[in-house]
Amino acid sequence: MADGNFKGAVGMLVFFSCVLFLVGGYFIYGTFIEKIFGINPEAKTPALSKTDGVDYVPMEWWRIFLIQFLNIAGLGPIFGAVAGAMWGPVAFLWIIFGCLFIGAVHDYLSGMLSIQHGGESLSELVGRYLGSVVKQFMRCFSIVLLLLVGAVFITGPAKILEGLSLGPTCNQWAIIIFMYYILATMLPIDQLIGRIYPIFGFALLFMAVGISGSIFYNGYPAVELSMANLHNNSESFPIFPLLFISIACGAVSGFHATQSPMMARCLKSETLGKRVFFGAMIAEGIVALIWIYASLSFFGGAEKLNSVMVEHGGNAAWVVSHISNTLLGRLGGMLALLGVVAAPITSGDTAFRSARLTIADMLNFSQEKIINRLYVSVPLFIIGYWLTLVKFDIIWRYMAWANQTLAVMVLWAGAAYLIKKRKFHWIATIPAVFMTQVCSSYILYAKEGIALPYKMSVIGGAIFTVLLTVWFFVKNGSKKHAVNSETGAEALPE
Repeated sequence: MADGNFKGAVGMLVFFSCVLFLVGGYFIYGTFIEKIFGINPEAKTPALSKTDGVDYVPMEWWRIFLIQFLNIAGLGPIFGAVAGAMWGPVAFLWIIFGCLFIGAVHDYLSGMLSIQHGGESLSELVGRYLGSVVKQFMRCFSIVLLLLVGAVFITGPAKILEGLSLGPTCNQWAIIIFMYYILATMLPIDQLIGRIYPIFGFALLFMAVGISGSIFYNGYPAVELSMANLHNNSESFPIFPLLFISIACGAVSGFHATQSPMMARCLKSETLGKRVFFGAMIAEGIVALIWIYASLSFFGGAEKLNSVMVEHGGNAAWVVSHISNTLLGRLGGMLALLGVVAAPITSGDTAFRSARLTIADMLNFSQEKIINRLYVSVPLFIIGYWLTLVKFDIIWRYMAWANQTLAVMVLWAGAAYLIKKRKFHWIATIPAVFMTQVCSSYILYAKEGIALPYKMSVIGGAIFTVLLTVWFFVKNGSKKHAVNSETGAEALPE
């Protein structure tokens, strides 16, 4: 009994140490990043200089924080965390270091760059700093990713809602969610999204606090402190790079950068960027930590969690539902699951909205009139509906890689910006190099990619990463900046 209490105390200490690491990182590293980037408290933000009552709408920072948090907290920090827990406690390290040093920096840079460039969409921002060819690629790539996210976040929550036995079938829930997405994409951001998100936010926070509190209150076994690969099929599922792809939201996710420009159009001051962009990522990382710990503790370790996942065909939704109902009872479990459902729904609606804005920016097409929004949105929803008919796990696998690849592009763009401003670019460059290695190794190794042997994939990824890094520094070399420093003009790659 004493030994069990000791292990429980150690497990609790480890969990709260991870949480405190992220919270402390927000105040210390977040402030450091803010100082490097450089903010102007007197600058007029796009929300104030380009107000249109539709997308450029000044709102209170706490409301924007909730929107950003719910936008980025899709199925990733919950389902992705459950799947990531199959590797064992090593997933904790990826969450705390990935979230603070990669994900939060990624989200902050994408949001603040958008503010400084009039609320530009992600593809325009990346193209501004990595060149016109990359811009064209990013326009297509980001739209495809957003449509994939929108489709996944229709079918995912529909399956969970069907499991609550509220009446409608999965297909009927999908239609209801789809209709909501249409409204959320078309209406001014403050009329639906700005009003309903606080309710969803409460449900998600209730879920996180309730699950973590119940785990410790009921004395579930402590999580073993092993950094080994505990996946049931460890040979086929190496920690690197598969863990770093499986857990995206909660650590780093390119999808977040597609959402940040929407909030950049609503912030009243650059001083609020750290709270919204950096802070929302930290909050999401804490949610992911909760679900990793809960999954491992509830089932008594990684081995048993793996057995459960295999038994249920890798269905993380079953795990989430079972944990919620067991720990919080029927009513509490239903509220918790509504929080889980809210997360993907509030990412899916803004995925379609962001796709509309990306296309509108690309075409320089005003969105003030509703007819203009219809011209852009109708084709997006037709494609989105078609994607819901494709097998879920196929879309999810390709979305996971595309998501992290998008993060790579954003990090390189952020590094290019910092170099051009003669600032400490390594805060973005080092994460960009690491994530390039992750994504290139994954696509070489994965079955849905080239399916090379593991060692060959890692070596191939390393070669590609070195070549890309060399190209980047040649493209953004000191000679070009010396010329521009004489003229006073900002250097932009062709």
